[in-house]
Amino acid sequence: MVTSRFAPSPTGRLHLGHAYAARIAHNLARQHHGKFLLRFEDIDHTRVRPEYYQGILDELRFLALHWDEEPWRQLDRLPHYESALETLKSLGVLYPCYCTRREIESELATLTHAPHGPEGPLYPGTCRGLKSPPSDREPAWRLDAEKAAALTGPLSFSDLKHGTHVVDPRLLGDAILARKDIGTSYHLAVVIDDAAQNITHVTRGEDLLHATHLHRVLQKLLGLPEPRYLHHRLIVDDNGHRLAKRNDALSIATLRARGQDIWNHLALPNSDLPDPSFA
Repeated sequence: MVTSRFAPSPTGRLHLGHAYAARIAHNLARQHHGKFLLRFEDIDHTRVRPEYYQGILDELRFLALHWDEEPWRQLDRLPHYESALETLKSLGVLYPCYCTRREIESELATLTHAPHGPEGPLYPGTCRGLKSPPSDREPAWRLDAEKAAALTGPLSFSDLKHGTHVVDPRLLGDAILARKDIGTSYHLAVVIDDAAQNITHVTRGEDLLHATHLHRVLQKLLGLPEPRYLHHRLIVDDNGHRLAKRNDALSIATLRARGQDIWNHLALPNSDLPDPSFA
């Protein structure tokens, strides 16, 4: 059965980009008589606000995007992420990192050839192999990309829009898998939850295409199934900038209050669906 999901963060009001992403996932499931699930990505609890949970539910109902089953909250699933983290530690592919953001920026500034990824400088590996960790700091936990690559061997993934990709385990460097303040990260939580909810088709913005390299590595290390992917286009404003929650003029709530038709505003056809073969 095709199972898709929409996973917003309750840190603000939904905007047109969220509406588009939710519609793609919803219509894919309905087209194939499958399930459309809702999951709140709320691990960044310092930015979460209670009123945004209900706001998301109200706005999806207004858009006639109805989900199946009770929505999940990642904050209810922290033990599952901790368990996965322990598995990765036992494989020897994690190491503790005590660096602050300022310390990382300072070290990068001293390097003649700082490591770079698709979104800018990568962590330079300061704490990899650290012999004397500081006793007054709690660590974050990073993936040792080299060790992970050695364990997984060659990997790939297929994307409906972007084709087949050979996975580069080093693309995002030694990424953080557990932050100091919340004990997990987006990358770890999303992989665990997609598997736990039996998500067969991951549809999301193409800004996350690079992250899929890391997600495939984690799926392989943790023995999780590989879903199919569709990284769709992003909705942008009149200046070509990606929408953000601070852009209230294009929020669903604001457009709804003005009596505007959301789908006409997006200029999307009513049959806006992935190719039927994407199943």
